[in-house]
Amino acid sequence: MKKSSERQPYSAAVTGLGLVTAAGVGVRENWHQVTHFNVPSGVGHPEELRGLPNDFMYLVDGDVASFFDAAERRLMDRFAQLAVLAAREAVKDAGLHTESWEKDRVAVIVGTANGGLPFQGEQHRVLFERGPSRVSPMTAALTAGNNGAASVCRDLQATGPSLGLNTTCASGTDAIGIARELLRTGLCDIAVAGGTESSCSRLLAASMCKMKGLSTRRESPTTACRPFDIDRDGFVLGEGSGMLVLERPEHARDRGARVRAQVIGYGASNDAYAPVAPHPDGVGGERALRAAMADADVSGADIGHVNAHGTSTVVNDILEGMMLHRVLGAHPLVTSTKGMTGHTLGAAGAIETAFAVLTLQHQLVPPTANLEKTDPQIPVETVSKVARSAKLNCVAKTSLGFGGHNSALIISRG
Repeated sequence: MKKSSERQPYSAAVTGLGLVTAAGVGVRENWHQVTHFNVPSGVGHPEELRGLPNDFMYLVDGDVASFFDAAERRLMDRFAQLAVLAAREAVKDAGLHTESWEKDRVAVIVGTANGGLPFQGEQHRVLFERGPSRVSPMTAALTAGNNGAASVCRDLQATGPSLGLNTTCASGTDAIGIARELLRTGLCDIAVAGGTESSCSRLLAASMCKMKGLSTRRESPTTACRPFDIDRDGFVLGEGSGMLVLERPEHARDRGARVRAQVIGYGASNDAYAPVAPHPDGVGGERALRAAMADADVSGADIGHVNAHGTSTVVNDILEGMMLHRVLGAHPLVTSTKGMTGHTLGAAGAIETAFAVLTLQHQLVPPTANLEKTDPQIPVETVSKVARSAKLNCVAKTSLGFGGHNSALIISRG
């Protein structure tokens, strides 16, 4: 597939990863969990969800707030705290030092779907139960979707271009794609990009229960999220953050950085169809994936693995599987890591891109947790039960979001 002569190939070097999810805190713990276990480690039953048809979600284990002092905690809702933790790890992993980098040349792009929704719910209760004088003066700032990006900028002292991005469940993937574009333009040398989400919200969960999007397997929450499985009945909400450090290739080379992988293609589209439901033909996701492949100048035969959106919903898994088959054929190994992390909404694409990078590095495709029997209507080769070794040079990441947002990345070996 040939690209337009007006757009030249461009590779952004991935030099750092950071992960905080229900599968673990840190890249090493996450990778071990998704490749060696078939059930998530962080399942919780928050009081906030008590009495709902789905009263559980996949949570980051441990006291996230303990990583911050009291002054820092007052400036960040949980979704922003998760972003900062993942960003810190990614920067350290890249071998960068914030006290010595050229901070005006560091961009930060952080996606989220719901921002500080739990804190907003808490402050609503304060307003109605205790009156307006007791509402936190920080409510407007902490619930804003840009608080993740702003908090990372403050923590890292990064003063270059900064974006808080919301394309719902495609936010994390788009953040990485846009970071690559900023590097291409020369506006920055380094970009810290990804997504973050902490959606333990009664209002959000109740709404998703009403639309029948969430699994109701209350008797077995660890096996509730089962992408591509014939017995799937919906997704499980998850929280977490994934951050990548991307650099201009010459910048990474000049400082002798280890390059984990390269982002070589990005595509995005919108279904322009419905607020929640994807287009029934999956054409929007197809446009995004084909655009990313054209940008990377690769064909379907070049892509050996797809870390799919794979939410565990009945319709979406079929549509995505059929779309992947149309574009790539039957040969790529397809997995969804949401069975281990839950659906982290705006963070999902970034978390899963980090897993795609690790898949390339280790030449090992993680299994799709809880996948016992692939739905026969899904015409792709899914990986289940155990991780599978593979010779991979190029992989794809796909994301499909509410509002018809679709995005895709093509990643090659470093």
